[in-house]
Amino acid sequence: MGKRIIQQARGHGSSTYRVRKKAFRYLLRYPKHLEGEGIVIKLLDSAAHTAPLAKIKYDKGTFYMPAFKNMYEGQTISFSKEIKKGNIVKLKDIPLKTKIYNIESRPGDGGKFIKTGGSSAMVNKVIGEEVFILMPSKKEKKFHKNCRAVIGAAAGAGRLDKPVVKAGKKFHIKKSKSKLWPRTSAVKMNAIDHPFGSGRAKNPKSKVAKRNSPPGRKVGLIRPRRTGKKK
Repeated sequence: MGKRIIQQARGHGSSTYRVRKKAFRYLLRYPKHLEGEGIVIKLLDSAAHTAPLAKIKYDKGTFYMPAFKNMYEGQTISFSKEIKKGNIVKLKDIPLKTKIYNIESRPGDGGKFIKTGGSSAMVNKVIGEEVFILMPSKKEKKFHKNCRAVIGAAAGAGRLDKPVVKAGKKFHIKKSKSKLWPRTSAVKMNAIDHPFGSGRAKNPKSKVAKRNSPPGRKVGLIRPRRTGKKK
């Protein structure tokens, strides 16, 4: 009888695969109602994020967001229409070709896109109620004009320039973010460990997983549009 494969073991949530809660203790979001100005009271490092975080104090409390390039403690940022690095502005008020990051998916959700260290997007065009943003992948994505974003680029650029050098260091970096590393190819496993295991002739079995199957069973072709060899 085979063992549970990695997807099943991770989904079970044992201490081996559970992320440290301490890593995710900072909730990144914009408050629902932002008016006036805020002050950067502290810059923080977070194991779960690639960009440094900023703690912002404003009239109604505090919140956390990814820091922008060249941000410093004590700096004042505005929540108005002023186009200045670090200001939180609605997309409809941002001029074309302006660099932005931490973009909301829907108005008021607190920021979902472009939060990686050193990343930024650019306002490309406006059509009616929709603003089209050029993402780092060079693909366009449309957003509602009332979604908010931060002017500038996220801090932490150059993160990938320095080589990791040791596999152990890479392992601990990934573990702090609850990422699976290293990823072992299924055909390289033993037959007991995976449905594609043993790798005889290196041809994984053509397997179509059922749509309602649990995570550990979803291997091979998942919800394929077609099967068989292309003619």
